[in-house]
Amino acid sequence: MLDTASLVNLLAQPKKIVITTHHKPDGDAMGSSLGLYNYLIQLGHHAKVITPTDYPHFLSWMPGNEEVIIYTDHAEQSNTFIADADIIFCLDFNALNRINEMGEKVGESAALKVMIDHHLEPADFDDYRYWNINACATAQLVYTFITDVLHHKELVNADVATCLYTGIMTDSASFRLPNTTSAVHRIAADLIDAGAVNWRIHELVYNNASENRVRFLGHCLVNRLQVYNEYNTAVIAVTHDDLEKYDVITGDTEGIVNYALAISNVRLAAFIVERKDKVKLSLRSKGDFPANDICKKYFSGGGHRNAAGGVSTDSLEEVVNQFKLILPKYKNLLIQ
Repeated sequence: MLDTASLVNLLAQPKKIVITTHHKPDGDAMGSSLGLYNYLIQLGHHAKVITPTDYPHFLSWMPGNEEVIIYTDHAEQSNTFIADADIIFCLDFNALNRINEMGEKVGESAALKVMIDHHLEPADFDDYRYWNINACATAQLVYTFITDVLHHKELVNADVATCLYTGIMTDSASFRLPNTTSAVHRIAADLIDAGAVNWRIHELVYNNASENRVRFLGHCLVNRLQVYNEYNTAVIAVTHDDLEKYDVITGDTEGIVNYALAISNVRLAAFIVERKDKVKLSLRSKGDFPANDICKKYFSGGGHRNAAGGVSTDSLEEVVNQFKLILPKYKNLLIQ
């Protein structure tokens, strides 16, 4: 592994740098990537943010977004940047399969790979790792990487601060999750002092939905929500026809699982959606219930204790039934 002093020396001179993050990037993925981008360009680095796929429109306002390259739209151009890079920053993911077909190109590149992440069980593909599973967001780690490792707190300007605040706010569920420590609040305060307009960021992320998205949310809660009180669990299962009926686009399903978790007795909530070629699961839990354990054991996934995801090639009906059959195995934890 590359040591910190060597990395600092490498970054002391302009380099060709690619920043990437996981497929279907969320607020933390884009916030950390664009936060790092806006920092690096101040030092004269030739930086490019390349996302494996598109991402929600409510994240497209962040500073530097106009420079983002979407791999699925510009594969040839992206592959050239990846092959020519001196350093590739891998943010908010810890295994190359999380960036789809980009993973092979990143793995083949001679560039040094720098992982900044907070997920469990990182794969061994990186040359330098700044990793902490207790961090509430990768954006939190990018902030401390800039300020504590590279000692450039003065370069956390309004653009950097805006992006990193977005990442922390979204991955902490607006500062509500247990890992939102006092240190996280102090970082948030520093970012506000540096120019992040906290109320405006909240408006742009959470009050920026299309009419279709709001109607789709209503459909999910009225017609697709099932509550299993004997297991303190709620499930929202959405068909592919539902997605087409409401013209659902990237980002429209974001956060819907949290409405199921908002029910007072519910300790585990699942949002299960039928895509064209697979069924995806998004699990959220309260307290110490291990949502990631279910995803890892049964649905080829993983994640954090209270926020995890998985996937299946079975039908939607089969996946929902499988999920229901799993619940008795966790009953003692769910009814505490």
